[in-house]
Amino acid sequence: MADDVFKPKLGKIRSRGGKGGRKFLHRVLAATNRAGGFRRLGRSRFTGSRLGRASGAGQVLASRDHYAAFRQRLVIIKSRIVRLTGKGMQGARAHLRYIQRDGVTREGLPGELYSADQDRADGKAFLERADGDRHQFRFIVSAEDGAEYADLKPVTRRLMRQMEIDLGTTLDWVAVDHFNTGHPHSHILVRGKDDQERDLVIARNYMARGMRERAAEIVSLDLGPRTDLEIENRLRREIDQDRLTSIDRNLLRQIGEDRIVSAADKDAFRQSLRAGRLQKLRRLGLAEEIIPGQWRLEQGLEATLSRMGERDDIIKTLHREMKRREIARSPADFVIDARSELDQQPIVGRVVTRGLADELNDRHYLIVDGVDGNIRYVEIGKGEATEPVPEDSIVHISPRDIQPRKVDRTVADIARENGGRYSIDVHLEHDPTATEEYARAHVRRLEAMRRLTQGVQREPDGTWIIAPDHLDRAVEYERERGKSSPVIIRQLSHLSLEQQLESDGATWLDRELVGSDSLSVRDAGFGREVRDAQARRRQWLISEGLARQEQDRIIYRSDLINTLQRRELARMARQLSRELGLTYVETGSGERVEGTLRRSVELASGKYALIEKSREFTLVPWRAVLERQLGKQVSGIMRDGNTVSWTIGRQRGGPFIS
Repeated sequence: MADDVFKPKLGKIRSRGGKGGRKFLHRVLAATNRAGGFRRLGRSRFTGSRLGRASGAGQVLASRDHYAAFRQRLVIIKSRIVRLTGKGMQGARAHLRYIQRDGVTREGLPGELYSADQDRADGKAFLERADGDRHQFRFIVSAEDGAEYADLKPVTRRLMRQMEIDLGTTLDWVAVDHFNTGHPHSHILVRGKDDQERDLVIARNYMARGMRERAAEIVSLDLGPRTDLEIENRLRREIDQDRLTSIDRNLLRQIGEDRIVSAADKDAFRQSLRAGRLQKLRRLGLAEEIIPGQWRLEQGLEATLSRMGERDDIIKTLHREMKRREIARSPADFVIDARSELDQQPIVGRVVTRGLADELNDRHYLIVDGVDGNIRYVEIGKGEATEPVPEDSIVHISPRDIQPRKVDRTVADIARENGGRYSIDVHLEHDPTATEEYARAHVRRLEAMRRLTQGVQREPDGTWIIAPDHLDRAVEYERERGKSSPVIIRQLSHLSLEQQLESDGATWLDRELVGSDSLSVRDAGFGREVRDAQARRRQWLISEGLARQEQDRIIYRSDLINTLQRRELARMARQLSRELGLTYVETGSGERVEGTLRRSVELASGKYALIEKSREFTLVPWRAVLERQLGKQVSGIMRDGNTVSWTIGRQRGGPFIS
């Protein structure tokens, strides 16, 4: 056939044709690059690992004498690249708020944001400039001798100016200095754009070592280099430390496949360090001498020593906070790893403090003085995923359950009988006894799964596509939630024990006194304080006519909790009515709540939402979903059990109620 006939044109090997063809190819490649370039499977995530700015400077700085760090002042820099797409900006706002929190200065005041030319920078303006950026850089700079500086701002500014020289561009950055730990440090946030508003890519070797070397140079110039005696004393102290040390890292770099290392070294001093450290590792069960001078290191040595160091840091944190709060406790009452206990029994106690376990990744911890007399350190996850809890408040902490919920099983059952589809109409047709409000609770669950894991799909008409492995996807959803918030924190009372003693509301003490499943309170530590407070609260209730004593028994009014709630709510309603100039209207069960959400009101009986409507207002129980609706119009229906079903928005599948 004519179509099968062709004449090959011979030319030079690897020739791409004439100039016209090459120009066309260049235009195609240029257009491809402008559109985002060629994408490789599994390589779409930005990591900053490819060649970037200051790669040459980073390579030179990283290739310096291995022992330069000993001669220079030690500076630790932690770096992180954060994506700002999706919920990234929300996390950036939360991170910026938290690094400016109370108690981070030497005077215990909130941190002050500063920049290259301003001692008080505008964080809101910085985030507005960053809106639309692909990523953001976060650095924590901590000099070992940072306590010798009265002010860290000059050091940070000199470091950032040197970075601008190395990177060949000006940087848009803000910083906050923290003095609330044993090592003063600076948090630095850098926009992911250069001075031409192009994506800023920093070479990995510069972020890993180059910045550290630059910071060490600056501190060494200010404070002077370390003397030989200082270096030797520091290294000698490392021999007996229960953490990963520079000596350990040197041993691990020389380890073979058989995990054998030698204690010998050309330098007599370094040999003494290695021999002493290996003896310490032997006592810890992490090393074994095979033959004289030859040692086998245990598998997982690095991870074990790191965990031991973290444990030591936690113990120091517990001691520091107990001393700050003037709480006398024996170290025997400290519980370092509280997570292992949560599966057996939840933690109930008083919040001693809240802090950052990992400042770079915004991971938080709580120190809780339990009713069982123990002091616990509990990691609670990311700051934006947890509600704030004030010091001295009473909390209940339980582990997050990752098993499928009843709503997940109901959705799976309905979808299985309806071709893998679920909607409110399908639910009501499947179960005529179900209410629309009950079905909407299932929609809320599906919407949450879709936003976090894309485990379900929603069609434009509001119908949900449910996969056959829906229960497994529900488990994966809970597991992902657990990464940011591994525990459930329920605030039992925002009032301290002392504040609850004569409160006219229904306090946590009252609920424990009349409850059938009251806590087992140990007569030690905070447990003893709780017992004393309960005895004093009983006397107050008797004096108010809400309880009476008959021989050796205390008889409480049958409606004690409701009586106290109504009393406190009436008092607060009168107070707010005078402040606002509006009439208070009580909302009964089944009645509709409509108006503008003005603010929340904290009472001993619980947290309430103030809803304002024309010339009147009402107080209804608060829910966390209302946090983002302040100043907006809301509506809902008061239900039995003193709760409100809120309509807070409208989705493609109809009204979204939470």
